Amino acid sequence: MITDRDIRHTELYGKVCDYFLDLNGVGRNAIVDAADITATSDGRRVAFTGTLHEDLARAPVTRVCLLDLGTRELTRVAPGNGSDRLPRWSPDSTRLAFISDRAQPGNFQLYLADGDGGDVRAAPAVDGIIEALQWSPDGQRILLLVAGFGADLAGCQGGSTTIGQPQDEQLPPWMPSVDTGDAANLWRRLFVLRVDGLEMSALPTDGINCWEATWVGDGRIAAVTSRSHSEGSWYRAQLTSFDLRGGELQVLFTPSDQMGVPAGSPAGRTIALIEAVCSDRLIVAGELRLIDAATGKVRKIDTAGVDVTHVAWRSERHLMFAGHRAFETVIGEVDVETGTITEQWVSIERTFGNWYPVMWPLASGGCVVVGEAYEVAPELVLIRDGRYEVVLSLDARQKREPTKAHIAPVRWRARDGLEIHGWLVKPEIDGPVPVVMDIHGGPVWSHRNRWQGRLRGTKLFTDYGIAVFYPNPRGSSARGLDFARQVAGDMGGEDTYDYLTGLDALVESGVADPKRLGVTGISYGGFMSAWLITQDTRFAAAAPISCVSNWYSQHRTSQIPHFDAMFLKGSPDQPGGLYFERSPAMFASRVRTPTLQLTGALDQNTPPTQALEFHRSLLEHGVESVLVTYPTAGHGIRSFPEVLDATTRYVGWFLKHFGVTLE
Repeated sequence: MITDRDIRHTELYGKVCDYFLDLNGVGRNAIVDAADITATSDGRRVAFTGTLHEDLARAPVTRVCLLDLGTRELTRVAPGNGSDRLPRWSPDSTRLAFISDRAQPGNFQLYLADGDGGDVRAAPAVDGIIEALQWSPDGQRILLLVAGFGADLAGCQGGSTTIGQPQDEQLPPWMPSVDTGDAANLWRRLFVLRVDGLEMSALPTDGINCWEATWVGDGRIAAVTSRSHSEGSWYRAQLTSFDLRGGELQVLFTPSDQMGVPAGSPAGRTIALIEAVCSDRLIVAGELRLIDAATGKVRKIDTAGVDVTHVAWRSERHLMFAGHRAFETVIGEVDVETGTITEQWVSIERTFGNWYPVMWPLASGGCVVVGEAYEVAPELVLIRDGRYEVVLSLDARQKREPTKAHIAPVRWRARDGLEIHGWLVKPEIDGPVPVVMDIHGGPVWSHRNRWQGRLRGTKLFTDYGIAVFYPNPRGSSARGLDFARQVAGDMGGEDTYDYLTGLDALVESGVADPKRLGVTGISYGGFMSAWLITQDTRFAAAAPISCVSNWYSQHRTSQIPHFDAMFLKGSPDQPGGLYFERSPAMFASRVRTPTLQLTGALDQNTPPTQALEFHRSLLEHGVESVLVTYPTAGHGIRSFPEVLDATTRYVGWFLKHFGVTLE
């Protein structure tokens, strides 16, 4: 039974394990995914963080991988204990920096190696956990972004905290935790390492939290900062300039909404960044801004409808960007002197990047990316002159069965006539089929044509004849800031009907069986899947994951109270209003849908008490409800072995309530 505490003996659990064993090349020393891609200055070699699954009983490890683009030879930096990641070559490519927790699990510190990855040595340790690094343009220093022990993590990082201070491990288990709201170890600070002498120094940033940072030439640093360390303070962050030769801090830019991905040009004349409507830190898609570092003058660059998600300098004059526009993934380049853009590659058939599209430019033109599609495993790709050249596939599967399902873009009209987009993964079966609607988080994010291995159980669903529908309602990215802003102040409002009209369109077209519709989602998708079953009784089953059910208590227990205040545009201190009217728990008496909830006990983004409130409310009104809480999981239940258990329960729940039997 999928409602038992231990389900490892079930047939479905065995099928789920077999799927992930093959997909992830478990036990075969196979690199199956890539991130943090970079290249040498001459464009001959690529480095990236490679994912390796040694077994499914624990989280995967990561390795720094080096790929020669000429010979296609793949090597790895000699690993220690733990994981290595975030490789970055010096500007002359003679040295390689990366971070590793080989000294203590979870405590990522800086390591240096020769340009070929040999002779690895530790840099002086910093008081905290390194999250980002960048070489100065002259190659003499490395800028480090350091999170304190116990600092908040964004939802896409797991929504919990970094590891605690090392001395905490020596305390007895009964010792209480203490929260003052202002401990020194909770801040994010900037450090600079002078490479030749291995001299580490902290920048004087007392009272300022640094979320992202970039070199602006060799003597200045620009950072996204706020006056509080709390995750929620990021929503009101500014761009601040630090002069390493002394002088006062200077606020360069204050966005109307949010911003991210600052990038200083090599000589320091221009700072590029993305201004966007954001619901999550580190998930930024919006408009490109160029700031004159000397005068502070801001230019908006017209990117022809592309929501920009990443920027990087190819030269002082040329800035490359990646992003998406409706169903398309786009790579372009800006001539910053003229402000003109050139689109270098556009595709619906491929996308790249995990959360959003990212790339690394090559000095001679073009870029390298980690490409993928629903039926295409991650692959290292060289994009140049409009061509997509696969350099290395990371597909580790040994069971290459013929594809029995395909992904396709879909469009429909909302009840107010607005065109809405989405994706549908449908098995090769004639006639109406059961459909699970999977709602993305955010709400400002977007479903794309992503590798099936990143999607919760989609391949398993289609093997059982079930389609999966991925809608991108108003409030999603890839359609411009005005489209994204439509959800602000109206969460659970008009977007509710974008989902329902999407299902109506699938039923009317003969794709969906109206008697066997399900709904699920993580984070905002968890909220919305809980909300929809209070508003409509058409669903045969629901599985909210990391949900919000009560906006009053969410505001007071979450690490991001600024988010709900901004996106509900109401007051959690007043009765009534949207804090009440859009809380699923307040309308549990309307629910008739059997509901499975999955939540992580360590989740500070949408705390597990949110799922508990909805579960108890459903039980009170006689609704079939199951709550599954994972004691070591954070936001979204993303790591192994929890993924095996969660996928089994999630898939099994819909199979049961759709009347589909295991074969």
